[in-house]
Amino acid sequence: MNKPGRERLHSNWKARLVQKGKASGLHNGPGDAMKLTWLGHAAFLLEGKDTVVVDPFLTGNPVAPVKPADVKCDIVCVTHAHSDHYGNAVEIAKRNRAPIVAILEVAAPAQVAGAETIGMNIGGSTEVRDTKITMTNAIHSSCFVGDGKVQAGGSAAGFIIESGPKVYHAGDTAAFGDMRLLGELYEPDLALLPIGDFFTMGIAEATKAVELLGTRRVIPMHYNTFDIIKQDPGEFKGNVSRKTKSEVTILKPGESYRLE
Repeated sequence: MNKPGRERLHSNWKARLVQKGKASGLHNGPGDAMKLTWLGHAAFLLEGKDTVVVDPFLTGNPVAPVKPADVKCDIVCVTHAHSDHYGNAVEIAKRNRAPIVAILEVAAPAQVAGAETIGMNIGGSTEVRDTKITMTNAIHSSCFVGDGKVQAGGSAAGFIIESGPKVYHAGDTAAFGDMRLLGELYEPDLALLPIGDFFTMGIAEATKAVELLGTRRVIPMHYNTFDIIKQDPGEFKGNVSRKTKSEVTILKPGESYRLE
């Protein structure tokens, strides 16, 4: 097994993303590699057996390296209703004829807006194409805000996405003890964890989350998009290195990581 590596999202790859969607060609069978690209904030493009975009907040995201029209995917996953996660989900889903997988209270408004949806709930799993998606707990709030109104968005969630390798996208969350259970049950190959503090767990709590999960590989997210969540990912990496055997990879928006 080759050591996972990191590469810069270059114009060549972006052109393939725009034209074909499955840019990496990593769609051959069980255990195949996955390419993860950080689109800034909590947005990721996962290219495994299928191409999955998670929390596609691109319009209004000051660090987003692509526009909604650039994203080609098979599945859209949304962790909760806040605008910096729901983002451009409906637009991307409709353009790609890709289903939105989300908790029922988030899926319902998306369906009303014209998107195909799979409304599920925490603890459940669904299979879409060649990808298995399990919805996990997250400790956070969730609501839609717009036109002077606030609408409940159900519970915030995370996902275990198995499209070749297993990736845990924690969504917006505090650290919680059942992260140990998630590690034991699903044994994710990589965890995507927020470290921005204020709205989610910060560096100390995210370090504890790594300890609880026991995952070998970690990528921090949900930081440095705005001043209020400004953090030093190097501090997080150092803490994790001292307290665990896990490997932290720090990406810049637009950079990719190959998981094998």
